[in-house]
Amino acid sequence: MTDSPLPAPGAPLEHYISSAPFDLQSVEAMTVEQSKVFQASQLRLMWWKFRMHRLALVSGIFLVVLYSGILICEFLAPYNLHTRNMDYIYSPPQQVHLFHNGEFVGPFVYGRQMTLDMDTLKRNYIDNQDDVQRLRFFCKGDSYRFWGLIEGDRHFVCPAENGQLFLAGTDRLGRDVLSRMIYGARISLTIGLVGISFSFLLGIVIGGLAGYHGGIFDLIVQRIIEVLQSIPSIPLWLALAAIMPITWSPILIYFGITVILGVLDWTGLARAVRSKLLALREEDYVLAAQLMGAGSSRIIGRHLIPGFMSHLIATATLSIPGMILGETALSFLGLGLRAPITSWGILLTEARSVNVIAFYPWLLLPMLPVILVIMAFNFLGDGLRDAADPYK
Repeated sequence: MTDSPLPAPGAPLEHYISSAPFDLQSVEAMTVEQSKVFQASQLRLMWWKFRMHRLALVSGIFLVVLYSGILICEFLAPYNLHTRNMDYIYSPPQQVHLFHNGEFVGPFVYGRQMTLDMDTLKRNYIDNQDDVQRLRFFCKGDSYRFWGLIEGDRHFVCPAENGQLFLAGTDRLGRDVLSRMIYGARISLTIGLVGISFSFLLGIVIGGLAGYHGGIFDLIVQRIIEVLQSIPSIPLWLALAAIMPITWSPILIYFGITVILGVLDWTGLARAVRSKLLALREEDYVLAAQLMGAGSSRIIGRHLIPGFMSHLIATATLSIPGMILGETALSFLGLGLRAPITSWGILLTEARSVNVIAFYPWLLLPMLPVILVIMAFNFLGDGLRDAADPYK
């Protein structure tokens, strides 16, 4: 074996590397799957990562369906919000059947007969097996005003003609609990979104300015936050709720409760934003943006806040159920929303008596959607927090 001759002095060395400019978009050497990932946008990468979290995906679908339902709650509810069935006070939930005497009939309920126990004065309801009441769908029923503007009488499901349909029972006035739960979802769910918007506006703006600029403004903000966080929640709720006049309309009371919940929640977010910005403002890209003439609002909004977006997403998904619980607690204690507004907290006031809970436990059913919504938001927050950093 002979050695190859050495090149002459000054002659160019042979090489086997392409001298063409490097193209970042070149995917010739990649597989189809690799090219999809390479060319995918950040939102698409986040979506792929989020789909892998099955529990978060199911929770997200559940919340989307729930929030879509509040747009048409008048159509979904079997009865009008204020319809009273005086012959069926404290009627327990009815069971939906499909078969009668071995034959398929379709969804139906049995009619009921009421007897009064003269010893305890308790109403006892017995199903009449001979009275088959088939459910009607996309039918005419109680009239309503859609969003208080348009007259309508169409419902997704209705009882049979001259029949009853109380899938969640009735209350002390004979009102259908399920219909009132559907109507109450509009208030209880939207108060969390409106409240978190108000809280985020205060938390991000005040915390961002305090963390980015520091100095005397940061000192004043921190002292205000410490004072607010040192006050117990319930006395603060009492004081803020007492400010609202009794003569206010239901809409003003609704927004007043929203502002109260936002004022109580922004302090924790402001401190978290401040601590993040104290660390991120020393990065080189912040100095480069300052040298190029970018203002404080642009640096905070376009460069710093996206750096900890996953933390903000997790905070939002945890704050919304906290506000829903806050509204429920305030209304349950009689300090929040008041009739004729209907929310899940208002419905739970029917079950404040131990005797009522013992005899009519279905009045606690409005607690079930509160639990499901809070769990769904927590699972969704876990999935969104992981998906916000798809490269991790």
